[in-house]
Amino acid sequence: MKKTYSRSLSKKKVMSTDGMVIGQIKNIMVDLDTGLVVDLVVKPDQTFDTAGYSMDGERMFIPFEAVKDIKDYIVVDRYLSKK
Repeated sequence: MKKTYSRSLSKKKVMSTDGMVIGQIKNIMVDLDTGLVVDLVVKPDQTFDTAGYSMDGERMFIPFEAVKDIKDYIVVDRYLSKK
């Protein structure tokens, strides 16, 4: 995957590889020791079933290894997104 600046991710929609809108990115979690992105913090879409996903209140955490592509949308593998 090519390099992407974090500010370009602001408010992008998150979509699964099968075309389902998951929600909108709100933030990212970074490991301060390594500098690697660990999780995407997403506000889930009202129609998205969050069962089986890592949640903290209204925030959903998607592991960065689930990210497949970043262009107009952030595309993630929905099954790798579950913890």
